[in-house]
Amino acid sequence: MKQTIYYGGNIITMEEPVYAQAVLVENGIIKAVGTFGEVSKLAAENPEKVDLNGKTMMPAFIDAHSHFLACANSLLQAQLGECVNWNEIIERLQDFAKMDKTPKGEWIRGTGYDQNNLAEGKAPDRHFLDKTFPDNPVFIQHASGHMGVYNTFALNLLGISKDTPCPEGGMMEKDSDGKLTGYMEENAFIGPLKKIPMPDIEDMMDAISKAQEIYLSHGITTVQEGMFMDAMVPLYKEMLNRKILNIDLVAFVDPENSKLTKKEFSNHIKKYTDNFKIGGDKIFLDGSPQGRTAWMRTSYKGEDKDYKGYPVLTDEQVYKYVYDALINDRQILAHCNGDRAAEQYISAIEKATKDVGKKLKRPVLIHAQLLGIDQIPKLKELGIIPSFFIAHIYHWGDIHIKNFGFERASMISPAGETVKEEIPFTFHQDSPVIPPDMLETIWCAVNRITKSNKVLGPELKIDVYDALKAVTINSAYQYFEEDKKGSIKEGKAADFVILSDDPLKVNKNDIRNIKVLKTIKNDKLMWQFE
Repeated sequence: MKQTIYYGGNIITMEEPVYAQAVLVENGIIKAVGTFGEVSKLAAENPEKVDLNGKTMMPAFIDAHSHFLACANSLLQAQLGECVNWNEIIERLQDFAKMDKTPKGEWIRGTGYDQNNLAEGKAPDRHFLDKTFPDNPVFIQHASGHMGVYNTFALNLLGISKDTPCPEGGMMEKDSDGKLTGYMEENAFIGPLKKIPMPDIEDMMDAISKAQEIYLSHGITTVQEGMFMDAMVPLYKEMLNRKILNIDLVAFVDPENSKLTKKEFSNHIKKYTDNFKIGGDKIFLDGSPQGRTAWMRTSYKGEDKDYKGYPVLTDEQVYKYVYDALINDRQILAHCNGDRAAEQYISAIEKATKDVGKKLKRPVLIHAQLLGIDQIPKLKELGIIPSFFIAHIYHWGDIHIKNFGFERASMISPAGETVKEEIPFTFHQDSPVIPPDMLETIWCAVNRITKSNKVLGPELKIDVYDALKAVTINSAYQYFEEDKKGSIKEGKAADFVILSDDPLKVNKNDIRNIKVLKTIKNDKLMWQFE
């Protein structure tokens, strides 16, 4: 029997009372919370004692939505996030290919560019990529993951030409002569990605280990695979066979591409086996607001005054997925950035609820960037959990002002309104879109400041405690794990993060400067700051 007493710092319980003096853990489970004297009386002889030395301990953070394997895969791609023009993209790709010793005919991959940060104002076309890489298939992926560019070699290899029909819920850009530029969006871009060979298995296993370390370095002990497809099965089986996974991982499957997944991982459905479980289904309803593909009720600013983005699925398809989840008792998550996409999802849930005569169990509206204030009462009525990508306020808030105008942009990620309505909500970073930095996300939620120092929707700011709930107890609730995680309470897992400062006590502007010092899972030290 292993016992540990944690004491000597600020222990935020996320329960009442908010602070405790000490915590007793036995065999990885919290046994007692209270004063040092109280927990000491319940301990056996000579428990291990961990002095926090005035630092802050709280429940470990819980990732409400990201793409774990994509985070690993991104480590094997050229990083384009800091590129400011097309030439710099080429230089990064060249450096990566040289470092990776990529031979002719092999794929060169790049990720993270954002046309909003490029001097040219848009992504390079295939011809520009061809000049440097005539003998290699190349693709570059937008930071959102929803769009990108294939060079000519890649298009030919994938069997894509100007005569290839564009899939529904996608866009294939053509020039004035009707030829493909190589730039594609949504289903048109994402579909071909599934045909590209995965990197070497040993490289992927190493990348998975590194991705896990990244999450742990941000105090996260539960993560998400936000779109699990059958193509991922071999990698996941190998990862589990090697017992690489030390954190809890919850996967949500593509309902159209998961027969093999459900067969191979039948003993992982709704329960952890080797730290991995399948939580339910995931669907995409629209794209990215910064990429101008989110589906809106009002038009984007720009030359085309009627452009509102577009859907990925039809109303009938969305209803089918929602209905199937409801009758089969599965949780469902839907990617909805635009308010029109949110409307489609809400309407499908409302109809299915009436048709079946019961409610879905904790359906989640992922991103909720442009969720309308008028739509929030329906979330409460139907039990829909909004999971806000609230760090958009800082990372792309200025772009949202450009795309939607200041008034509409000010209302993005309306977490403050969900606090008023007493709706449980969560936060996420959609990694690898941005790093899984929970403290930056909390800073964004309480300050709502853009990169140019504009404040968006000051009335929608929330207090620090509510922001902390969004990445702890509320996220545990989203996963149906509130009885096991998310707060420091008797009977729950000893999953803790130790911070350099107390987010409830520092100046709100300094929250993102707080350091994660240690991450603990089941009373085991998993990561510490060097």
